Amino acid sequence: MNENNSKLIGNLSGIAMCNDPIDPSLYEKYDVKRGLRNANGTGVLVGLTSIGDVVGYEVKDGKKIAIPGRLVYRGYNVEDLVKDAEEHNQFGYEQAVYLLLFGELPTQERLDNFRAYLGELRTLPPNFTEDMIMKAPSSDIMNKLARGVLASYSYDQNPEDRSIQNILRQCIELISRFGTLTAYGYQAKRRYYDGKSMYIHNPLPELSTAENFLRLIRNNKAFTDDEAKLLDLALILHAEHGGGNNSSLTVHVVSSADTDTYSAIGAAVGSLKGFRHGGANIQVMEMMDDIKSNVKDWSNENEVKDYLRKILNKQAFNRTGLIYGLGHAIYTINDPRASILMSRAEKLAKEKGLEAEYNLYRLIEKVGPEVIYEKHGDEKKICVNVDFYSGFIYSMLNIPRELFTPLFAVSRIAGWSAHRIEEIIAGGRIYRPAYKNILAEREYIPIDKRK
Repeated sequence: MNENNSKLIGNLSGIAMCNDPIDPSLYEKYDVKRGLRNANGTGVLVGLTSIGDVVGYEVKDGKKIAIPGRLVYRGYNVEDLVKDAEEHNQFGYEQAVYLLLFGELPTQERLDNFRAYLGELRTLPPNFTEDMIMKAPSSDIMNKLARGVLASYSYDQNPEDRSIQNILRQCIELISRFGTLTAYGYQAKRRYYDGKSMYIHNPLPELSTAENFLRLIRNNKAFTDDEAKLLDLALILHAEHGGGNNSSLTVHVVSSADTDTYSAIGAAVGSLKGFRHGGANIQVMEMMDDIKSNVKDWSNENEVKDYLRKILNKQAFNRTGLIYGLGHAIYTINDPRASILMSRAEKLAKEKGLEAEYNLYRLIEKVGPEVIYEKHGDEKKICVNVDFYSGFIYSMLNIPRELFTPLFAVSRIAGWSAHRIEEIIAGGRIYRPAYKNILAEREYIPIDKRK
């Protein structure tokens, strides 16, 4: 952009900022549910689902009562899915996908057949990698993934068929290929943006989603069973989170317009990229880098609290006033996903000699809510969320930071697909909430009389 255009954009943006602010009191006057949330923090009920449930409180006599967090897939507690996979020494993500798509737990035979089917589909269509990924690399893997989803439309022989059979086929293909799309997008970034070597390995059909992902991002294709099982655990925990989270709601909204599968899923990827959604795990890691650099004694509770106060008061880190990884829209006492990851993080940290860093995470988990209460005087219970520990685990698995949020998508495509199908079957109406216009009509001014 040349200097004149830069000045023009600067002037126009100033005009836009002057004309678009809205008096906050008007939201209360017109009873606007900002963020589709009620005054007590609960979500506005906009739909029904049988796919997943996120439980963190009960409402009694109009008041929210905090309860231990639960995450439920098709009526089953996700902790039982994790336990089942570990007891049988199996990779559990594919079983979670089957459950979310079809509503029932598979027999071993059906699960084996489903895994084999997913394995057959992991390779991208002919020339896709060269034409759609390598010829248009991106500095951000999420944008590359969204482009890969939309480009998949052109390689589909029947992209516009809205039958459930065809949509299910499209979703299963995307579920299978999300890891490949992400890994190849990362390799292209390494080559064209980071000046490093690029390694394009073929996925192997007999490997799980977690195993293939580690194989594709590493130059030597090597990984241990423990590494893959830990990544598989993270994939299980991120696969679904109810219909109200931003990206799943996006799938419902876009699907309700009667558009194609690739448009709906591509929109969800764009939503998940946001720092207030899936992108929060990277924000946690950057915040932790800042804390580690500025707090001399990581074990000193007062020193850690003092620096968290600076972050909260917009005097440190990125000056947003947010302590990333703390707080959740629904979970109050605990986020069950964070609780599970925390216990695994402890074991891995001991193996890696990172106990001091792990203890810092635990200390922030303890004192962070206290600092927030001090500033806001709020009785709302605050717990760490899944983003608080997921990035730490990925870093200990030597997964590059730019892949943290894309990994979220590699998992969540399962839930998105289930919500896409549910909206087509049970939705029936296009989403059309109301916005109150607060600007009175004005008399038009001809261009030659404007000042």
